[in-house]
Parts: sequence; structure tokens; C-alpha cells
Amino acid sequence: MLNILNRLRGGIHPPDQKQMSAEQPITLMPFADRLILPLSQHIGTPAHAVVKVGEKVLGGQLLAEPDGHFSLPVHSPTSGTVIAFEEHRVPHPSNLTAPCLILAVDGDHLALEQQGFEHFEQASKQELLNKIRSCGIAGMGGAGFPTDAKLKPRSNKTIDTLIINGMECEPYITADDRLMREHAADVVIGARILAYLLDYPKRCLIAVEDNKPEAIAMLRQAAAGSQIEVAEFPTKYPSGSEKQLIQLATGKKLPTGKLPSDIGVMVQNITTTVGVYRAIIQGKPMGARVTTVTGKAIARPGNYKVLMGTPVAHLLRETGYDETKSSRLILGGPMMGFTITDPQIPIIKTSNCVLAPSMDEFPAPSIPQACIRCGRCAQVCPMQLLPQQLYWYAKSRDQEKLQRYRLFDCIECGSCAYACTSNIPLVHYYRAAKGEIRTRQQQQQAAASAKLRHEKRVARKEALQAERDAKRKPRPKPEVTPDHMSAGDIIASTTETLES
Repeated sequence: MLNILNRLRGGIHPPDQKQMSAEQPITLMPFADRLILPLSQHIGTPAHAVVKVGEKVLGGQLLAEPDGHFSLPVHSPTSGTVIAFEEHRVPHPSNLTAPCLILAVDGDHLALEQQGFEHFEQASKQELLNKIRSCGIAGMGGAGFPTDAKLKPRSNKTIDTLIINGMECEPYITADDRLMREHAADVVIGARILAYLLDYPKRCLIAVEDNKPEAIAMLRQAAAGSQIEVAEFPTKYPSGSEKQLIQLATGKKLPTGKLPSDIGVMVQNITTTVGVYRAIIQGKPMGARVTTVTGKAIARPGNYKVLMGTPVAHLLRETGYDETKSSRLILGGPMMGFTITDPQIPIIKTSNCVLAPSMDEFPAPSIPQACIRCGRCAQVCPMQLLPQQLYWYAKSRDQEKLQRYRLFDCIECGSCAYACTSNIPLVHYYRAAKGEIRTRQQQQQAAASAKLRHEKRVARKEALQAERDAKRKPRPKPEVTPDHMSAGDIIASTTETLES
């Protein structure tokens, strides 16, 4: 039972709309003719391409290697030929472009033979971390943080709680639900691998919302006899957000500016956990993921195993998308996803859903009205912020007040905008304000770095000049003493003395 400390503050209960896809088993999506593979599908530095245009590649072959610590490799999802290396639009709220490898699929489905660890506990932790990195495993439920970097031990931090996040609280999305139902054993083994890498935390739990009874039953059956707990929590959005889940599961509140590891907690997504299992046990790189394709404009909604780099347009074609019924296309869920205008963007590691709602599901956005300060946004905010105040300060670009009112604690869950009686797109203002503050901070850091470089350069020049001046300064003539005088000098000196 949840006590008062663990209870989720705020939050909302939007219609979950999961019934369209929840009962559809995972199905392999037919391969597209070409794949678009961004060199950055994670937080950090983009990978560096190691193949050339015209080169034939096999499934699982390395296409791009990591470039630095916070970087991950990119592998070929299947066999084919690299036909281009170009800028292409990628999944991003701002419709950004990024460097991508374009792969023409040959249909032969040839792949490299991969080698995993039959008994992972007999391998060193560093070997397993290296394997996770070399397979390109990233967080697949959020921003795509490199999993090996997240798991690397810190000498001053001990993880006492490992949480496998199977909450999947956002409406429409059922990819994790189906993974837990159909691959519960893989989830449990993946959790055991993560626990081993973290020196076996005191508590390891798989957290699931109580609207997924089949997944809970399958996980409990797979975890029977192990130290892994399957915990169910009340259905409420955004209970699957990292900060909220930590509080629900442990009673601990994550302080502002701190990481979960600072309070002894590690959270990993269900799909990431299965990715770790496949990397370690089977040696498989991350070349595909389960993505929910749903909405009333889709004739065959379901959960599909999709190759990385598959264009969204291909998914829409294969699932019977009716553009005349659709109000918009969303990558992700209705709360935290974003509208896409170019269906040629590819599926990447973090793409858990393609949503094509009908006009009656998602009518045209209402015209925003003036804020009436009703306070509903504050009531539903899970971070206990004051969204209306943040809105006013974002509009006036008062960055000092925005930071004082904890703008960066906002998790952008969209609960405030959902509850807003004035139809104000509040999260849009917060995202823009965060971007402006980050840009300003980057400019200040760049200016400070430039000033420091200038001061060091001036100091070096002054030191060099002082050294040159010291070399040019004439040396004083040594005083001549009798010990160093020649015989002639002594006679001359004696004569001068006698004459005087």
C-alpha cells in the first residue's frame, strides 16, 4: 500500500486510449526499401562514420563509431548498400536536420554472427559495460542517455534501489506493455544483469501501473524465486516520469539539480532493459525496437518491431493510414510527443509511438484565451510548481524569476496545459524559456572561456617578452682583481701609483 509520503502529488487521468493496440501482439514490420540512420540517436556527441558510399554492409555491422565518452555507435539494422551520407530531417520538436547514413536494403537479410556472454556473472563488469556500449544501448524511454555511462560506478555513490520502469503512463502507447507480456523472461534477466553491474542493490523492482494486469502476471511468473520484486502502482499520469516514480517507489524526493544516483537510486526503462539482455546474452546491437502505431486514422493499429531508420511514412503505409481522417501526426504520445510535418523522418532508438489521431480525437487547437488565474494548473502539477507564474515570467522573459520559480524542475509532462481552461499551450512557453536560458548560459560560458584564453595569452606574451628583455640586457663587466690581471696590467698600475 502507498503511504502519504509515496503518494503522487498532482497528476491527471486522461483517457488512456490503449485499447486500440494493447491486445495486438508484437508484429515484425515489413522492411522499407531504404533506411535513414542518424549518426546521433542519443544524448551526446554524434558518431563518426566508418563506411563509405557504395559499400555493402551486413546486419549488425558497425557503420559509425563513438566519438568521445558520451557517444554511441550506429549499426546496420540489416544488409544493404550505403548509398548516401547527407543531412536529413530527424525526430525533433524543431524539425532539425542532422547527418545521416542512407542505406538501400537488399532484402537478403544477411547478418554478422554475434557473440554474447553465456554466463554473464563470470564476466567482469567492465567487459559487460564495454559490450553494452559497443552494441549502442541507450535509454529508450526518454532522452537516449548512453546506458553504459549511466551504469558506470562512481566511487562515492552506492545504488541501493534499482527500478525497472514499466509504468508506460502516457495515453495510447502500449509497446512496453507488450514487451512485458511477451518477453517477461528477457526483462527479468536484463534486470539481473543491471543488478550485477550495480553490485546488487538492496532492492530491485519492476514498476508497473495497475492497468496492465497481464504484464504484471507474466513478470511475477518470470521473477518467481528471484530477488526481483514486481510492484504495481495506481494508474495516474505522469507516474512513469523518473522523479515521480522514484517518490512512488521509495518515498524519496529527488532534490533540485540532483541525479537519482545522488540519492542511491537507478531507473532504467523496460525497453532499455531488454536491449541490455539482448546485447549481453545474444551479443545483438540495437538495430530495431518495438513501436506502437495507433490512432483512429490507422486501419491496423498495433505494436510493431521496426528497424532503426525506417521512415514514418513506411509505417503509415503498412498500417493503413487514412490522411483524410487525420488531424495531425505525432511522434511519441499525446502529452509529451511532438507534431511532425515530414513523414520521411526515421524511427530512432527513442521512438516509442507514432500517433495518427482523427479529427474527433484531436480537434483543431482552440484559440488561447487570457489566463484567469483559476489555479487548476498548479493543482495538477506533479512537481508542485506554479505554472501560471512561470507562464507570466516566460512571456516577459524574466529569466531571474523563472529560475527562482524552479523552471528547470518542470518535467514538461503537459498536465498543466491539459487542465488549462484558457487553452494556453503552457509547455511551449516553458520549453522556449529553457532554450533561451540555456543559450544565454552557453554564451556567458563562451565569453568567460574567451576571456580566460585572452588573459592566458596576454600572460604568455608578457612572460616571453620579459624573457627576451632579460636576454638583451647587457651583462656588467666583471671587476678586475689582481688575481685576474696580466703582468703588463700590474706594471702599468704600479707605475701609475708611484707617479701619483
